[in-house]
Amino acid sequence: MSQFDRTAGSEPDADTDSDSESDAAPAARTESELLPADVFSTLGNDTRVDILRALLELGADDHPVSFTALFDQVDIDDSANFSYHLRQLTGHFVKQSDDGYEFRYPGRKVVSSIFTGALTERAQLGFFPVEGSCYACDGELHGWYVDDTLSIGCVDCGAVQVSYPFPSGGLDDRSTDDLLEAFHHYVRHHYCLAADGVCPECTGAVETSLVRDPADADLDVGVEHVCQRCQYSLQSTVGVTLLDHSDTLVFYANRGVDLNTEPFWQFDWCVSDEYTTVVSEEPLRVRLSLPCGDDKLDVLIDETVSVIETTVRERADRQ
Repeated sequence: MSQFDRTAGSEPDADTDSDSESDAAPAARTESELLPADVFSTLGNDTRVDILRALLELGADDHPVSFTALFDQVDIDDSANFSYHLRQLTGHFVKQSDDGYEFRYPGRKVVSSIFTGALTERAQLGFFPVEGSCYACDGELHGWYVDDTLSIGCVDCGAVQVSYPFPSGGLDDRSTDDLLEAFHHYVRHHYCLAADGVCPECTGAVETSLVRDPADADLDVGVEHVCQRCQYSLQSTVGVTLLDHSDTLVFYANRGVDLNTEPFWQFDWCVSDEYTTVVSEEPLRVRLSLPCGDDKLDVLIDETVSVIETTVRERADRQ
């Protein structure tokens, strides 16, 4: 996968009408590609990593940093040597202007990966209690962190509610309750991005489809998201794709439940297919019946994981 330096293309023709603009191909752009081997070669130097760290410490996210301030921040005596290493970063990782130096997105991404520990640290966290109950046996839940992944599973039957990669820096200065809250938002955000067609890794276009008997999950039917740019792949239950669906959010909000803040693994329809029914094989369509109190929300979904219709069934209507 390559990162690109994108600059605006030419302005659209003034005679082009709005209807044709909406169907037009993406605007032309200038691309400069840095080969993967060159990326590692460029970053494989302590002084260059120190320059990126200095930019972070001097607030290059918010404003340009002058050459003098940057040089004074880095532990190096030879300004010519410093200038050489800064030039190796400038263009792809660092942007230079008359006001100084700022991060480009790849440079900021490197800083995030290195200095949050995502690339440099390994951490483990032993079992700790998690609020909620198992979808399979109603047993108690516990969480654990190993191999850069946070998992939540059942104490009694061993069923896993959720297991997802989570940067080790997310463990710093957090209680287990705070960690679980951060994990909820992080994973929910990734699933919702993928469901909206945006890759959580590279922001490329994601294709989403229903999958019968997915190989890596104990489900009769699941969802597969695949990025067309970097081939990032994410599998989930069908229910998780509804965490950002307006009718689902309103249904639960009207009954006092905020799906934005309530941990998604506490809802069985998010972590299993217990409430998912296949209603058609060709084309593949499923119906989810989401409970809340005495009421239910039926959601019909097609093979592209688009919602076809929703129906609220209140208890009084079913009697």
